[in-house]
Amino acid sequence: MSLAHELGPHLPYLRRYARALTGSQERGDAFVRATLLAIVDNPACFPAKIEARTGLYKLFHTIWSTVNIEVDSDGVAGDPARAAEDRLRQLTPQNRQALLLTAMEGFANAETAQIIGVDENAVDELLVAALAEIDSQIATNVLIIEDEPIISMDLEEIVRELGHGVSGTAVTHKEAVSAAKQHKPGLVLADIQLADGSSGIEAVKDILNAVSVPVIFITAFPERLLTGDRPEPTFLITKPFQRTAVKAAISQALFLNSSVALAS
Repeated sequence: MSLAHELGPHLPYLRRYARALTGSQERGDAFVRATLLAIVDNPACFPAKIEARTGLYKLFHTIWSTVNIEVDSDGVAGDPARAAEDRLRQLTPQNRQALLLTAMEGFANAETAQIIGVDENAVDELLVAALAEIDSQIATNVLIIEDEPIISMDLEEIVRELGHGVSGTAVTHKEAVSAAKQHKPGLVLADIQLADGSSGIEAVKDILNAVSVPVIFITAFPERLLTGDRPEPTFLITKPFQRTAVKAAISQALFLNSSVALAS
């Protein structure tokens, strides 16, 4: 099997990881493109004697940590005068890299160590530091848009375990927009398909027209929203979800949102 065929199934999930890491569809996808171009230009740069998925993420990390790619909301190169400052601000700390790789992407500690270039024993330390950082995050209120009662209750429990509050729950487009305008949450967890047959993505678009808030989408088919062909969610959780993945995504979304707030 060719390397291209081996890597193909992993690309949607690398896009998910890249977006969560950078907090932006545009920047995340730009680094994924740079990774693929590097492989096309020089196939020998792909890590040898390593499983294809792990090698893909490892090469991505090498490029992400060493190459400066800045894009604006339209995907156009940004002002180079601010590139260095923005680059330092937007780099996700290594402990959060380890948490996203293990909790969201499902890599084992040994694989995570290979990807980010540390000893395997160091991964445990990084995860402990990441979890401590989560515990110290400032609490916010979360709006849950989910039409399955059991899943909604599970999400509420996860949110409260992290020390956050639930500002409301909604099962339809109309309820979601109304709740967001009324309570102005600090985070939104949104299903893709809602009870009235409407789209959770459309509901979130309307919410973002009224409130600036980070959003995490939850779907059973993440690959459908990770093509890079159109405006798509930055944070995606796959159903059925792992609780640690939801916690990692919530923490990363709030972390990146606070970084943007401090810089603005």
